[in-house]
Amino acid sequence: MLIFGFRTLIHRLGVLTAVCRHCGNAAAQVLSKRVTKFSLFFIPLFPVRTKYGTQCTFCGASYDISRNDADLMAGSAR
Repeated sequence: MLIFGFRTLIHRLGVLTAVCRHCGNAAAQVLSKRVTKFSLFFIPLFPVRTKYGTQCTFCGASYDISRNDADLMAGSAR
């Protein structure tokens, strides 16, 4: 019997103030990194997919962004 699957972990990279694309308010945007890993017997082995995104704290809308944009935003958030 072989037990395998996928597990997604979310890492918060920072919080910055920006204008939301959805609601148009200047609010805090949470910058996050989602890493999906292949698991074998409940042990995460290697990453399968990595995505970056932002989420507005005012309206809750979330958007996927590129890694370069995430790096730029993370640099300005520090």
